[in-house]
Amino acid sequence: MPSLRIGHGYDIHRIVSGRPMVLGGVRFDTDYGLDGHSDADALTHAICDALLGAAGLPDIGHFFPNNDPAYHGIDSQVLLRRVVGELRDRGYTIVNLDATVIAEKPKLYGRIAEMKAALAQSTGLSSDAIGLKATTNEGVGDLGRALAIAAHAVALIAKA
Repeated sequence: MPSLRIGHGYDIHRIVSGRPMVLGGVRFDTDYGLDGHSDADALTHAICDALLGAAGLPDIGHFFPNNDPAYHGIDSQVLLRRVVGELRDRGYTIVNLDATVIAEKPKLYGRIAEMKAALAQSTGLSSDAIGLKATTNEGVGDLGRALAIAAHAVALIAKA
């Protein structure tokens, strides 16, 4: 029987003008994006933290510090592939992922399959092993006023 471990990840980034909008490895055609050192893909960052947490490892900032120029503007799918490698090196495999993006804009529903495909490619999972939902914050707080986008993720990993 494999040893199963669960991890949770969370990330939030402010919406700013003049940056590309990237979520789940998919670029959206907007005139705004998320503020951050990397491409600021909040969904992928939450997934990275969920995976790292499940393995009992430090968070994404430990592995990819936001004050290191090497990670300035980096594609978060590169970071996710590195996290998957860290887990693999420690004998873990990813069983499944489940995530929720909280965003008033852009509308994500029509791009969910594309995001799942990008995340599947970076993790080695099949798309059906990735749950992905989008919701709004019903006008409440900075998320509800479309000032930020947040994501929660849960990962299940196994060690043989």
